[in-house]
Amino acid sequence: MVARIVWRDGSRAGLQCEDRVPVEEIMSLGAAQALRLVASEGALVERRKYRRANHGESRLQGRAMEFVAVLAIGIALAIGTWSAVEEALAKPFAQISTALGG
Repeated sequence: MVARIVWRDGSRAGLQCEDRVPVEEIMSLGAAQALRLVASEGALVERRKYRRANHGESRLQGRAMEFVAVLAIGIALAIGTWSAVEEALAKPFAQISTALGG
């Protein structure tokens, strides 16, 4: 039976089929355990190879990456400022050094 789910409310769902649905047959077989349409009440089993990431861990990783990025930008700005100041003061210091005989 091919059907499309048109609504859902908890464990209940409404289906739309192209063919006629044999309701009496389904209702008479509905008592069989093999034909249950709702999820079992059993324990959930984790089938993933790797466990799900904890949101707290992801948040900490994001903060660490942000810290590293801000640190890298700060270092780049400090190096740029140092080279600009060194270049700006190189000529006056050279003049002072020659004036003092050095």
